[in-house]
Amino acid sequence: MHHAVSRGWREMGTLLVHLARDLPPDARGTLVNQPPTRGSTVLFPTVADMNRNGTRRYDHEVIYGAMGTPIQHELEAAIAAVEGARHTQIVSSGLAACTTPLLAFLGKNGHCLIPDSVYGPTRRFANTVLRRFGVETTYYPPLTDAEGLRAMMRPNTQVVVAESPGSHTFEVQDIRMIADIAHEHGARLLLDNTWGVGIFRPFDHGVDIAVQALTKYPAGHSDSIIGAVSVADEQDWHVLRDTCIQLGQVAGPDDCWLTLRGLRTMGARLERQSRSAIDVALWLADRPEVARVLHPALPSCPGHAIWRRDFSGASSLFGVVFRPEYSQEAMVAMIDSLTLFGIGASWGGYESLVLPTTGGVVRTCAPDAPDCGPAFRLHIGLENPEDLIADLSAGLEVLTGAASYGD
Repeated sequence: MHHAVSRGWREMGTLLVHLARDLPPDARGTLVNQPPTRGSTVLFPTVADMNRNGTRRYDHEVIYGAMGTPIQHELEAAIAAVEGARHTQIVSSGLAACTTPLLAFLGKNGHCLIPDSVYGPTRRFANTVLRRFGVETTYYPPLTDAEGLRAMMRPNTQVVVAESPGSHTFEVQDIRMIADIAHEHGARLLLDNTWGVGIFRPFDHGVDIAVQALTKYPAGHSDSIIGAVSVADEQDWHVLRDTCIQLGQVAGPDDCWLTLRGLRTMGARLERQSRSAIDVALWLADRPEVARVLHPALPSCPGHAIWRRDFSGASSLFGVVFRPEYSQEAMVAMIDSLTLFGIGASWGGYESLVLPTTGGVVRTCAPDAPDCGPAFRLHIGLENPEDLIADLSAGLEVLTGAASYGD
């Protein structure tokens, strides 16, 4: 099991250390890391030079600070290599990575299909901004079959969104099937691949646009807000790049630099964190209080067979569902009692986190397991997994004590 969840990270190690480091050798010596490049105005020797560079907006060239700096372009090359893309655009946040391509590839009177398991702020954007711009959104069950998805496509469907696995409920989607149906109907497939960075190759499975919250695993230290949008088609790149320029989408040089630095160690971090996560997940799966563990590498997780087919590893984020006799209040008491798990949003850093997922998640489709109790999400960091298990064990005693007291 450990090999299954960490193989992809081990294979990525060499690439992550050496990509986007094409600095020319210098007799005076060369720094390992390119320094962050801060600037707004770019000076040119002549007007002709300025005009010539101004036509190269698709070439990751320095034109003006708000259109990208050298360190941003280095990071774009690195993420494109990790995702298997032709081009990557770095943007200001993970949410901007989700919303910018929706603005780029959807138009007035268009229709968008989004999985019901989607990241909450993406749903919020669809229900507010896209609706105001005349785009209608339909939410589809994330594990729907080809027939079900085909029935939801419309003549004006322009984009199908996928998120695999889902942010809170961890359904693993059949991306190749979804891509085929989107393309049959002339739509593009947009995948939020944040969980699968480095272990799922989106463009090998028919994805048109892949997005990353680089805030999470690539930056890796919970100190940056940054995102990426990647494409494989040159014309899609032109549409995306033009939209980013029109919106003023850019990331600060320090966030780009921190993310490049974090990317170098992502393979080692995730190899360790994915192994620890499976240890914790297997331990929780054996606990009598737990109804299901939603870790894609476990058969109890929806879409596990697709994970086994399509992924070269697993990340360190997964869900846990309690048995129905435990209340939301008892779960909150358990979470509050934990000492090694921070309570907070986001994930992907070096520290372990816990977040309740019952009560704050909006769904329009019927849940798969109505007989289950409250649920929470764990991100497993670089702590000793035995220490994390001991902390959770003490927390489960609080859970059962709170349940008994409630009776």
